[in-house]
Amino acid sequence: MSPMLFLLLMMFMFCISGLMLHRTHFLSALLCLEGMMLTLFLLLTLWSDHLNVMSFFMTSMFLLTFSACEASSGLALMVATTRTHGTDHLKNLNLLQC
Repeated sequence: MSPMLFLLLMMFMFCISGLMLHRTHFLSALLCLEGMMLTLFLLLTLWSDHLNVMSFFMTSMFLLTFSACEASSGLALMVATTRTHGTDHLKNLNLLQC
């Protein structure tokens, strides 16, 4: 296994562990999700470069576009929940209430 692949896989695992262990604030969960998407983008880009196939490069561009949309909608949700609930703590949010 190359050192770059090992580094990217460890970065993805650290983001997953950060998402599982540090679920107190909504912003930290969003940052972990963004790190996972960025790692997947880098892995797809390096994989398409390694295989010399440009169609995978377009897939990584779509992934980057969707991750930017996910980040903007996540930040909008965070602002909305902070305004309504007064905090961004995840355990204060009750999804069963209307």
